[in-house]
Amino acid sequence: MNPDISESPGIWCHAKATRAHAVVDAAPYYEIIQAAMMNAKHRIMLIGWDFDTRIDLSRSRRKKGDPPKRLGDFILWLADRTPGLEIKLLKWNFGALKLVTRGSAMVDVAKWAMHKQIQFKLDSAHPAGCSHHQKIVVIDDKMAACGGIDMTADRWDTPEHVDGDLRRKRPNGKLYGPWHDTTMLVEGDAAGALAVLSRARWELAGGDPMDPCPTDAASPWPEFLEAEYQFVEMGIARTRAEYKDATEIREIQHLFLEQIARAKKFIYAENQYFASPKIADAIAKRMAEPDPPEIIVVNPEAADGWLEQKAMDGARAQLLRAIGKHDPKDRFCIYVPHTKQGEPIYVHAKLMIVDDEILRIGSANMNNRSLGLDSECDIFIDTTRPGNESASPTIRSMRASLLAEHCGLSEEKVLELLEQGKTMRHIIDTVKGNGRRLVRLDIPELTDAEKAIAENAALDPESADQMFEPFSSPGLFSRVKRLRSPG
Repeated sequence: MNPDISESPGIWCHAKATRAHAVVDAAPYYEIIQAAMMNAKHRIMLIGWDFDTRIDLSRSRRKKGDPPKRLGDFILWLADRTPGLEIKLLKWNFGALKLVTRGSAMVDVAKWAMHKQIQFKLDSAHPAGCSHHQKIVVIDDKMAACGGIDMTADRWDTPEHVDGDLRRKRPNGKLYGPWHDTTMLVEGDAAGALAVLSRARWELAGGDPMDPCPTDAASPWPEFLEAEYQFVEMGIARTRAEYKDATEIREIQHLFLEQIARAKKFIYAENQYFASPKIADAIAKRMAEPDPPEIIVVNPEAADGWLEQKAMDGARAQLLRAIGKHDPKDRFCIYVPHTKQGEPIYVHAKLMIVDDEILRIGSANMNNRSLGLDSECDIFIDTTRPGNESASPTIRSMRASLLAEHCGLSEEKVLELLEQGKTMRHIIDTVKGNGRRLVRLDIPELTDAEKAIAENAALDPESADQMFEPFSSPGLFSRVKRLRSPG
């Protein structure tokens, strides 16, 4: 399995998973991945956009004999507990600036550096302005996680997204708002494939080459976790910018366009952004058909940060207006989840379900950076692949559970309505739940200055060239066939 050779323009490889499981929200994910790491015998690889050593992986009261809850202490405890266990952590280099402001995190990193079993590296193997955005965990090359959940502050939350939950607390004691996220766990050859990618990334970032782990260890998959999928084939797609000897990879862009074109009945997606003209153009093409598929995208109300709001939210508004000109049947909608008391839930998930045949989870956003500049990794199940046919009902249940979470309904109720032929739009707009709800995004009117920022490729570039040549870079609508700026 060669990380430099792709199976097709939109797929790096397919690999079998003896078990796979989609995890919704960080509270259950942290519990599962902590248990899995405790089962490690040879190597743990943690590859991420950010790690905050000060966070607690568990918010329950620690009992005698329990492992440390705090991430920095837990990593040290694991190394001391299991002689010979290698722990490799790879973090985006720009995030190193945050360490200076995190107090005790600097002490944690110093302690890690003094432990012969722990290596912490900063990933600078990318063009200036590029982000290392993958979120991958690999344990003994036998189990892996790939998705959108970082081990950092502001991520922990439960699927209930309780208003004012005092457990949503930053290391400095301040509370943060509700947060929604997803990741995929895999075991078997699919985990081995992610291990190949992780070792290649480590080496590209300047780390020493690593051999695969010995095969003698049992699977670290936690005993308490009943897998949703067994013996399924997983597809893996990536984004990577050209850097030195590393060639450009745009598998994720191709996969988005292929899967949007393939939809027969519907697409349900959750994503942090909607700012890619290429994805918007592909949707507009579908909306112009005589009987277009229903496409529902769940977004946060606003991007996180002032600059992101001006760039990403402005681009979203412009793209939505442009798509609307091709959508006479109003089959494309963006919704924002809210808690019982009406607080918007921040959506950080990167998930897409197509016709209950495809379940895709990863790190890639629906923006330009994720299609061509930042390092990304998505993993998916396609039930049209041989041997995957039995996964469709479970994917349907996953879609129902997500709609239930956001609409304050039971999964059983949503499944019943779907069986009756009700559309997702009907369920969202007309069926009342316990107060949690999806609210259709209100497209804001932009000032001329906001339009200029939204259409400036330098703030959401597809390549490093666009970032450093903002005035000569193409605008938001210049590289698509159908969409035109609404002005």
